[in-house]
Parts: sequence; C-alpha cells; structure tokens
Amino acid sequence: MEKIKDRLIELHKFLDIERRKLEIEHLNKEVVKPNFWENRTQAKNMSEELAAHQEIVQKFEQLQNEYNELCEFHSLGENIADEMNKIETKIDKLEIENMFHSQYDKGNAFLVIHPGAGGVDSCDWAHMLFRMYIRWCERKRFTSKVIDYEYGDVAGIKEATIEVKGKNAYGWLKGETGVHRLVRISPFDAAHRRHTSFASCFVYPLIEDDIKIEIRDSDLRIDTFRASGPGGQYVNKVSSAIRITHLPTGTVVTCQAERSQYQNKQTAMKVLTSRLSRLKEEQEERKLQKLVPKKHEIGWAREIRSYIFCPYTLVKDHRTELELHNIEEIMDGAIDPFMRAWLLKRN
Repeated sequence: MEKIKDRLIELHKFLDIERRKLEIEHLNKEVVKPNFWENRTQAKNMSEELAAHQEIVQKFEQLQNEYNELCEFHSLGENIADEMNKIETKIDKLEIENMFHSQYDKGNAFLVIHPGAGGVDSCDWAHMLFRMYIRWCERKRFTSKVIDYEYGDVAGIKEATIEVKGKNAYGWLKGETGVHRLVRISPFDAAHRRHTSFASCFVYPLIEDDIKIEIRDSDLRIDTFRASGPGGQYVNKVSSAIRITHLPTGTVVTCQAERSQYQNKQTAMKVLTSRLSRLKEEQEERKLQKLVPKKHEIGWAREIRSYIFCPYTLVKDHRTELELHNIEEIMDGAIDPFMRAWLLKRN
C-alpha cells in the first residue's frame, strides 16, 4: 500500500496534475465565450487540448479513488492483493501513455555500443552491455537484429550495432545514450586488481521511408570488405560487408549481417539516415540552447551509470540517483527501473 501511495505521489508530479487543473479552468472559460468559434483552427486546437487535460486528470483521480477504497478494505482486514496488482498495472499504463510523446518515441531504434578507456577490459565491458541489451529486448518481447559486430583483438567487441523493433522501442532506449562505467576485479589481470572500464551507447531512431533525409551520392564513400568474426557467431561470414562514410560529417556506418552486398548496403543506409537525422536534431537543439557542440572522450566524469561488482555490488544512475543492488539480474536485462526513472524525471 505504501508503494502504491508513493507511486501515486510520483505520478501526480509527473503528470503535473495541478497545472492541468488550472489549464482546464482557463480553457473552460475560453470555450464559453461568444466569439470562441470565430477562429475555427484555434478553437479546435484549444478544444483538443482541453479534452486531453480532462482525460488525464480524470484517469488520475479515478486511480486515487480506487486507492482510497483499497485503504478502507485493507483497514477491515480484507485480502486486496489482486486489486493492488490491478492498480499498479493501471499506474504503469498511465505513465507509459504520457512518457512517449516525442516525434520518434513510438518507433524503432538503432543501438550502437563502443568500448572506451580501459583497454581489453573496456572491450569486454562493451560485450557485457551488448548482452544486457539483447536480454532486455527478449524481456520486452522486442525483436533485436545485430547489424554489425566487430570483435576485439583479445576479448569483447570493438563495436556493435543492434536494430531494435517494438512498441516505443526508441522511447525506452533513448535514455541509454551515454557512458557506462564498470568497476570489477579484472579477469585479464594476473594480479587480480580492481579495474575501472568504460563503454558508450548511442541510440538513434529508425527513420521510416516517409521521412526524407537528403543524402547525396557524392557525399558518400562506400567500401566493401569481408565480414569478420570467429565462426560467424553473430554475423554471416561472407565477402559482402559494407562500410559507408558520410564525408561532410565523418559519420561511418557498417553492416555485415546480411548475405548479399545489396542487402547490407540497404541496411547501412537506414542506419546512416537515422544517425544523420539525430545529428541534425542535436544541431538544432544546440542552436536553441546556444551551446557549442563538444565531443567528449569515453571516460571519467562522463558516465551516466556505474556498475560496481567490487568491493560491493551496486548499479547507480547518476542522473536520477536511483541505486539498485541486484546487479546480476540487471546485467541479465532487468534495466526497466533505470529507464523509467529517467523518463519520469525528464518528462
């Protein structure tokens, strides 16, 4: 009951219920004015805005009333376990309905993983993150497809690109962009010392065909090479891998997942389009915020989340201050609490 109470308080803040009530009061005064429908477009927009605010406030107040009723039943000694689960499900649904409202949130995504500072340990850490996100996709029943997978010289990976398809895939994943830090006893150190490693994740929306991004052929350099990997564990070992370099921005994408050069090129172009679209968005955001674009190394003081295996177990998100100790489960894909906390704070 206390958990549900806390979640309702959090939901009240997240949905900004008090501001919505003020907006409803203001819009109700506007819609009854005699000249309200003189500007039909404006009137239609205001009517839709009023309806949206009313729907959200009504759903929240209904949840609040159901919780109050449960409190009464609980005080009488009734078994309310099933009803509590139903309320939590409704809270989850209302949160999700209002988390994903940006342009690409409801669509699919590309996830790119790079090792950073830390040598072999960093490459191994990048592979651990790769596995974590694959397992997360399985938990969410999303479809994951490995577009590119480049093995490290000793262990782990140098880079991996995953295409993730599912409802709100980009909305869920976009908060994972950033540097991830690992602290553990290194399996590659004969002295068994504690090492800190870094890897970065970049998430891009999968741009559908109806959204056009102009890419000129003259701006592209296309190279072909033989797909790599021992035994083709993650990729088909064929001679049709494609690397495309977008010369004006220096953006490089690789695809070696398909059997034919043509298919690899098509997939690589989809990845390139998505990355260029996100790059354009970031440039516009910087203009609005009057920020100078800076490229940071994948290392200290840049991390969004720390995964500590030694001397204790802890995963901490530095943006939301959320800390969890079930690190084995987290590395097995149970990262929804971190995603949810970031989305609630951001929205």
